[in-house]
Amino acid sequence: MVIKSEAELRELYGYPSERAVKKSLRRLDKHALNFISKSPFVVISTAGADGTLDSSPRGGAAGFVQVIDGRLAIPDYRGNNRLDSLKNIVESGRVGMLFFIPGIDETLRVNGKAVMTTDEAILERFTGNFKPPLTCIVVEVEEFFLHCAKAFMRSRLWDPGIQLDKNEFPTMGQMLKDQLNSDEEPEAREDMVKRCKENL
Repeated sequence: MVIKSEAELRELYGYPSERAVKKSLRRLDKHALNFISKSPFVVISTAGADGTLDSSPRGGAAGFVQVIDGRLAIPDYRGNNRLDSLKNIVESGRVGMLFFIPGIDETLRVNGKAVMTTDEAILERFTGNFKPPLTCIVVEVEEFFLHCAKAFMRSRLWDPGIQLDKNEFPTMGQMLKDQLNSDEEPEAREDMVKRCKENL
């Protein structure tokens, strides 16, 4: 059976508890600020005007996402220039974010309205070990809430005992060679790592 309505979903799952409903907040509190300040990694999901979807990781030192007057500022460093997320943002501005902290099983979910900016006063905040960002994603928070640990408990994501040996997994170069049916020799893992580090 294909489920086609919320009513059918509710028949299967029931309704959220009062606490689950009320945990959705609008103004970043001390716990959300603390979470963001300790997070080195966030996944940003966006939707374009035509419904095009994208999810993209962003990373840096813990606290690389800064809070400015209640808004989130996320530096956007050079990548592969596909600009999937950025195109969606300039079209619709709709974003959802999922913040992670290594070793912590809970996550922080944030939804809001985003713009792209080249404001020098904002860009200058992001100086350090990496090349300066070209732009920043600035998000007006509309909703945030903590997400429970069950997914991480099931996956044991932070458990070193289940980490895969990199040598047991194909390199990015090999996977792209196969996917593109290319005759080019795949880039070695060491060369890829060196190239990426030179362009951080």
